[in-house]
Amino acid sequence: MAERRAAAPNSDLRAFVTPEGVDLGLRLGGVGERAAAFILDLIIIAGVLLALTIAMLFLFIGAISGGGAAAGQAVAAIWLLGFFVLRNFYFTALELGTRSATIGKRVMKLRVVARDGRRLSGYAVVARNAMRELEFFLPMSFLAYESSQGLAGFGLSAAGLLWSGGFLLFPLLNRDHLRVGDLIAGTWVVRLPRRSLGASVVGDAALDRYQFTDQQLAAYGEFELQKLEEVLRRQDELAMIVVARTIRTRIGWRGGEGDELAFLRAYYAALCTRLERGMLFGKRRLDKHQAG
Repeated sequence: MAERRAAAPNSDLRAFVTPEGVDLGLRLGGVGERAAAFILDLIIIAGVLLALTIAMLFLFIGAISGGGAAAGQAVAAIWLLGFFVLRNFYFTALELGTRSATIGKRVMKLRVVARDGRRLSGYAVVARNAMRELEFFLPMSFLAYESSQGLAGFGLSAAGLLWSGGFLLFPLLNRDHLRVGDLIAGTWVVRLPRRSLGASVVGDAALDRYQFTDQQLAAYGEFELQKLEEVLRRQDELAMIVVARTIRTRIGWRGGEGDELAFLRAYYAALCTRLERGMLFGKRRLDKHQAG
């Protein structure tokens, strides 16, 4: 499904139409928010790497002291390799998760989405993070290694900084704040839609706020009930918003915006009760296409 954009040219609001036909109207993450998230992620990676480095020093302290410069270079090479593996695993693994966000992005209330409105694919995640290597990590790692060996002159350092600086400034030069990796992968980094406090902390008492008619519950069957259960188990905020808006549109419900979790739990409980009651009388509704 082709992406659609908001009409206001200077707005961060973008129309994000899912395959279900639901327009979420997401807001793009700002350059400052994305930079802050990236710095937080770097701090986390550096902390983990520092802990691993200290552990490695304790394990190989004898070899380092007895091997001289060669042992030191070996440790440096192992450190660079570990940094490469750790940072790639960190960004890729977390963005492939249900939240589609690293820890830094979660703190800043951001997540990665596919610009066409479909589910974020593994290809897109790998592509955007592979480009980060070319944009930032590889030139910076190369400069750090060359500097440690005393081989980095002014020209080499300036070239590396210009290379990374050009990529880092790229989000400021386009209206969607896209990195080159986002451009290639077809992704946006967006702000998570805000939910009310009650949607995330209330318990079963929230179910009393929603009462559905039999006609509204007759819109779905057992298949949709199972899919709704999967969404509730995953606790994926974006998926819950999509499903809640789809259900509200189909049953003609007004209200409930910002309270998706409680609304979905209430509808799930009510639909489950209706379907179980129907089975007691020998009536089963397999899916929404079967007459209720």
